[in-house]
Amino acid sequence: MKPSRTLLWMLTAMLVLGVIVGSIQALGINLPALWQSLGWGLLLALLVAAAVDALRLQRIATPEISRSLPGNLALGRWNPVQLHISHSNARTLTLEIIDHVPEAMTVEDLPQSLEMPAGKQAQLTYRVRPRQRGLFAFERCEIGMASPLKLWRARRLVALPAQTRVYPDFARLYSAQLMAVDDWLSQLGVRQKPRRGLGMEFHQLREFREGDSVRQIDWKATARKRTPIAREYMDERDQQLVFMLDCGRRMRSQDGDLAHFDHALNASLLLSYIALRQGDAVGISAFASETPRYLAPVKGAAQLNVILNSVYDLQSSQRPADYSAAVQTLLKRQRRRALVVLVSNLREEDEAELLGAVKQLSRQHRVLVASLREEILDEVRQVPVGTYDSALAYCGTVDYLNARNRLHERLTAHGVTVLDARPSELGPELVNRYLGWKKSGDL
Repeated sequence: MKPSRTLLWMLTAMLVLGVIVGSIQALGINLPALWQSLGWGLLLALLVAAAVDALRLQRIATPEISRSLPGNLALGRWNPVQLHISHSNARTLTLEIIDHVPEAMTVEDLPQSLEMPAGKQAQLTYRVRPRQRGLFAFERCEIGMASPLKLWRARRLVALPAQTRVYPDFARLYSAQLMAVDDWLSQLGVRQKPRRGLGMEFHQLREFREGDSVRQIDWKATARKRTPIAREYMDERDQQLVFMLDCGRRMRSQDGDLAHFDHALNASLLLSYIALRQGDAVGISAFASETPRYLAPVKGAAQLNVILNSVYDLQSSQRPADYSAAVQTLLKRQRRRALVVLVSNLREEDEAELLGAVKQLSRQHRVLVASLREEILDEVRQVPVGTYDSALAYCGTVDYLNARNRLHERLTAHGVTVLDARPSELGPELVNRYLGWKKSGDL
């Protein structure tokens, strides 16, 4: 409990009045005794009122409060939280509500003040925006109460333990289930390439049509039916896709509101959604993190929730990426041929270790290396060079990008497919490459 501004102003006024009276008396000017008695009487009355007001405030029961908190929140999105307040006191209360929000969340509309008549209930709503993924705890709520005479303010802490999980911003994928997949992909900037050949999986026999390839003719069925019969194929739906996510220190670079690792995770989840809809199995292997994760490839829509619950609290670390160890671990776990998507932020000094690891991985799996490129690099190249410092920045950026390109070219020369993309464009680029390979039967 602490004095309110009203009480402090009143005490200050009494002090100033006492100083003025004392100064006048020091100058030898006699004041009526009634004035002095009146001053002491006002001070005594204020002290008595403050004491009674403080006693009445202590006797006021703490209002009851509860919190409606979503169990799952989306990273970077505003989410509403509701507080329900009620009290059984016989008088109107003046309250100030402050919920104790985790430090990793931005909050709006707090604190809030309200007047609560006797026996009434109130509901407050504020918003939080998580800046990190993971499991977060709300411990308590703070209620500020004014005394009946507004001379004191009390702070009551109410324990309101609750937990919520912050997931990657994946809500748009669930809403997309209500629309056609093709329309949804086009909204994300994903381009469907025309199919260049035949799928790998037999579907059915049908009559030969104009435009069919001669290779599609089933000669035995044609001889039996005495009319041309063609085989119809569809894209193979029983393939496996494994993401190798680098959780090392380079993935901590920030582009916009998200780190490179969050961009990589969102892109992986996006492609996982597409691949699961295509009938493929999806798994994840995270390396260079404090707690390495592995999830074996599994088919079915339920696998998406399994992946989300496995990686929602996965964070990047200060460790360097050990590509050789990560590849050895994956080869022991993943025996069946799969499309392995390695997402990292490559440097020229990675060439020796990375090339050996990827070549070993390519003997058993189809490998796609996605190398993230910082947004600032493209921005620096577009800035006109007008000063010595800007010339140094431009030359340093170009030299760095040329070194990256040389690494990518050497990987490509050894048969490794490399995708160089900015973090914000990684998701659509991965989907484009995956669907292109699916349509052409290159997986």
